[in-house]
Amino acid sequence: MRPNTSILPLLLLTLSLATQNAAATSQHFREAPQFYNSPDCPSLCHHINQNKNDEPDSQNLKICSENAVHVAMTLDAAYLRGSLAAILSVLQHSSCPENVYFHFVTASAPAAHAFRLNLTVSKSFPYLNFRLYDFDDAAVAGLISTSIRAALDCPLNYARNYLADLLPQCVKKVVYLDSDLVLVDDIAKLAATPLGGLVLAAPEYCNANFTSYFTPTFWSNPSLSLTFEGRNACYFNTGVMVIDLQRWRDGDYTTKIVEWMELQKRMRIYELGSLPPFLLVFAGNIAPVDHKWNQHGLGGDNFRGLCRDLHPGPVSLLHWSGKGKPWARLDASRPCPLDALWAPYDLLHTPYALES
Repeated sequence: MRPNTSILPLLLLTLSLATQNAAATSQHFREAPQFYNSPDCPSLCHHINQNKNDEPDSQNLKICSENAVHVAMTLDAAYLRGSLAAILSVLQHSSCPENVYFHFVTASAPAAHAFRLNLTVSKSFPYLNFRLYDFDDAAVAGLISTSIRAALDCPLNYARNYLADLLPQCVKKVVYLDSDLVLVDDIAKLAATPLGGLVLAAPEYCNANFTSYFTPTFWSNPSLSLTFEGRNACYFNTGVMVIDLQRWRDGDYTTKIVEWMELQKRMRIYELGSLPPFLLVFAGNIAPVDHKWNQHGLGGDNFRGLCRDLHPGPVSLLHWSGKGKPWARLDASRPCPLDALWAPYDLLHTPYALES
C-alpha cells in the first residue's frame, strides 16, 4: 500500500511541534521584576466601557477600562521563550505598565498544555494583567494550504484572524504582536495610532515586490487581479498591527479573510501562509505607521541563513521575522550581531554566555 502523501506534511509538522513543545515545557524561566505606573498614569478603575454581556468581575472591569492598552499575542510552547521576552520588553518600556492588558490566544487542546502556559506566565509575571483564550484548530485546519515553511502552516498562526470574536466585545482596539520581537519604546504610543476610520494600521513597505506574494493563476485571472484596482496596495507585515476590533466586527472581516482562504484551497492563488489573505483584504486600505515600529526581517535570509542589519532610521521595535530566531542562534553559539539586543530580555533560567 502506498502512503497517503497528502497528509505527510501535516504529520511532519505535528511531530516537529510535539518535539518543540516537549523541549519547551522542560525549560524554567525566571521571575521578571515588577513594573509600576508613573504618577500621572490614569487608573484602570475609571472610565469603564462595560458591555452588558460581560460579567461584572474585577478582571472584566480592567479589561473594559478605556484606559487599558490592549495587546494580543498567540502563546505556545515552541515560542514561549520569545513570548516572555516580548512581554518583558513591553512592560519595561511602558510609562504605564500596570495599564497594559495582555490577551493570549492558545491552542484549545490539550487542556494541560494551556494550563502549563498559564502557570509559566503567572510565575514569570505574577502581577501581569492577562487572560488566555482557547483557539480551536478545527476553525482553520481545513483552510490551510502548505507554504514554503512548515512553521507558517501552524493553525495558531491564523488566530489573529479571529481576535474580534475571541476577545470581549468591550475591547475596541488592540495591538497585535508576534512572539519573536522586542519593544524598546512605549507600547502606548503605538496603540494611540490614529486609524482615521480604517480597520487596521501597520508599517507599509511599498518597495517590496508585492506581486511575488501571488501566483500566476491569480494575476492571469482578471476577476481576481482586479481586487487591487484603485488601491495603492503595498506589502505590510502582520506581526505588528493596530486593529480596530469594533470596525472589524461591523465589517465582518473574518469572513472576508476566510473566503479568500477557501478560494486558495480550490485554485492556489498565493504563497506564504497567513499573510496573503490580509494583503487581499487590507492592502492599500490601512492607516500608516512609522517603520520604526517594525524593524522586521532580523531572522535573516530564509534560504541562505544570512544575518541582516537594521533598516535605516530610528528603532522602536525589533522583529526577528524570518527563519532564524535569536534564542536558537544564541544557544547554538552562532548568533547574528543584532541577537545581542534580544538577549537582555531572555528570562530562561540558564542563559547562554554571550561571546565577545
